[in-house]
Amino acid sequence: MGGLQYSLVKPAVTQTDPAALAPYMFWLLFRNLGSDGLVFEDPVNTGVISRPGCVLAAPAWENSVTHVTQDYVYNWTRDAAIVAIELAAGPLPTTQPLVDYVQFAQVCQASGGDFDRGSFLINGTPRSWTNQSDGPALQTLAILQFYGQLDAPTQATANAVVAANLNFLQNAYQGETYNLWEEEYGASFFARSVQLRCFLAVTANTAGIPVPGWLSTAIPWLESALAGHWNGQCYQSVLPVPSDYRAPYDPNIDIVMAAIYGAVAVTDTKLLATAALLRSQWADPASSYFYPINGADQGRGIGPMFGRYPGDVYDGDTDALVGDHPWPVSTANFAELYYRLAQQITTSGTVPLDDLSAGFFSQLGIDASATPAAAAAALETAADQMLQAIIFHSDHFELSEQFDATSGYEKSVANLSWSYAAFLSAVRAKNAL
Repeated sequence: MGGLQYSLVKPAVTQTDPAALAPYMFWLLFRNLGSDGLVFEDPVNTGVISRPGCVLAAPAWENSVTHVTQDYVYNWTRDAAIVAIELAAGPLPTTQPLVDYVQFAQVCQASGGDFDRGSFLINGTPRSWTNQSDGPALQTLAILQFYGQLDAPTQATANAVVAANLNFLQNAYQGETYNLWEEEYGASFFARSVQLRCFLAVTANTAGIPVPGWLSTAIPWLESALAGHWNGQCYQSVLPVPSDYRAPYDPNIDIVMAAIYGAVAVTDTKLLATAALLRSQWADPASSYFYPINGADQGRGIGPMFGRYPGDVYDGDTDALVGDHPWPVSTANFAELYYRLAQQITTSGTVPLDDLSAGFFSQLGIDASATPAAAAAALETAADQMLQAIIFHSDHFELSEQFDATSGYEKSVANLSWSYAAFLSAVRAKNAL
């Protein structure tokens, strides 16, 4: 019996239903959430102990290889908000984790330093990191989504957290920020999109949260600003367009993420034109950015998988600039785009097919002769194949930050919270069909 262990069991991943797997993924994600009873110790900052409600980006850090510095034992405001949304939608036996999340958010707000600090120590104090104005907007969106699940005292705390976020965003939404990938500074399409969704949600809220008058000006301003990111072929991730070693930087998967987490409509044909370029970028063998694993997966009837942007040099296993690999987060978000679009087509009875989106639909064999039902079915099938690729390349269903572009094996940090949350969100979109 001593030779038997779970790691030796070979899961039938190609026969595994993503919806059946989702509850397991939920509890894998839940392991990364601090509570009164589940407490983490910071492996780098001596004496720092987690507070309830903190969300570890991943329970992973590197201290054995001198040329790698990978410490994810921190609470990223963006990642934590995305996780909180999935916690609220999942099978929690109690709402205490949501209460803890709101209270921890207030601790971070009151900790001093820059209000939009992108990442905090697990005790809620600021770390030395970049500022990212998407965080307060995503945090507000998360709270609004589960506000009704909170008790009265926590709702009062939530009101204060939201008010502080809006007070900051009033003077920040027209400004520049570090982008989603924490690499480039400028006008971020993703940040603007989540800010717009936040403002729309606050305006429409029925929880009694006060609606600031300035939102009526901010909403059309952001709508116009987002339109200014279109260059005739795709939405550009950051303006001015980066010209450093990361160029061309577009098309960038954060445009699709701006539809999943932000206000960009999944029927926006400019978004779909951008999405078509993203798929070709990594799935077309003729592309210089083609992932070999996508070619192998095509023979398996699964995939493709997606990365962040063309020529990404972040590897995750080494500090050498040798990227570029697919990410579970990117792949699951793209699958969710397909699911959400399928739902919109089914509901409206109309396929948003025009000159801009024709290439997007043609990738799935959809043309002007396709019925809405046929188009929706093709989108759902394509999304299923992407989730199956994530499952196939997982480590016994545990998800890391990246997959190797050639072998498909997991790489970078293990058990990334956002990877689980993105998978769960995509499955929820599939279940809504």
